[in-house]
Order: sequence, then C-alpha cells, then structure tokens
Amino acid sequence: MNSRPRPPTHEELKKLRRPIRNVNVAHRENLSRLERFAVSTTDHVGTMGFFLIILAWTVAWLSWNTLAPGELRFDPYPAFVLWLFVSNMLQILLMPLIMIGQNLQGRHAEARAESDFDVNVKAEREIEAILLHLEHQNELILKILSHLEKE
Repeated sequence: MNSRPRPPTHEELKKLRRPIRNVNVAHRENLSRLERFAVSTTDHVGTMGFFLIILAWTVAWLSWNTLAPGELRFDPYPAFVLWLFVSNMLQILLMPLIMIGQNLQGRHAEARAESDFDVNVKAEREIEAILLHLEHQNELILKILSHLEKE
C-alpha cells in the first residue's frame, strides 16, 4: 500500500482558496478623522522637509533677534523667551500626535505582517498540492511506461 498522501481534489483545493484582503485599505478605512490626522502629522513631521523648515525658522528667528536693529527686535538676546515658549508649545502639541501616529502605524505594520503570514501559509499549501499532483502524475507516467515496456 502507498504511504504517500493522496493529492487534494479540485473541490478541496477550491475550499482552501480565500480572497486575499488588502490590509492597507482596511486599515485606512478603519481610521477615524483624528487618527488620520495623527498619522498624517507623524508622516509629515518625520521628514527632512519639516526639519529644514524648523531649522530655517529657528535660524531666522535667532538671527533677527540678535542682528536686527534694537527697536525691531521682539525677542531679546540672550534669553529668547518667546522663541523658547513657541518651540515648547510646538513640541507639547506635536509629541502626543506623533506617539498616537506611531502606535497606529505599529498596528498597521502588525496587520501587514499577519497578512503576509496568511499569504505565505496559503502559498505553502498550494505548493504542497502542486507537488503532490506532480508526484501523482509521475507515478502514473511510470506505471504507463512500465506497462508499455511489458507489451
């Protein structure tokens, strides 16, 4: 008796087929407005463009309040109290948004990883089924050849 597993039937293979869902679309559709805002903020704040804007703003602010004529300076050197206040307010407002955005992006990454795993498992099953069919066909061909050789 043959100890090899039999190849799955066409109906068994059809039952295993499930449509692959796009986790990117599902994730986007499940975000609330505030969550989309947090993700968007995280995406934009974490760029070189944002860094360069903040750098230019800081250099312009500090340069103006150091080098401009005294009567035009609005945040006196060396304390730059207004600049510190505005910078700290920006940090206080952005920090929670960035953390929320990163948490949401982490959940999205986990969903993508699960989806990748599901696709890999599905591919492994399909490859196994294909290999079983090929082995079965190989056995049939060998039987046919041996039968033809006997004649």
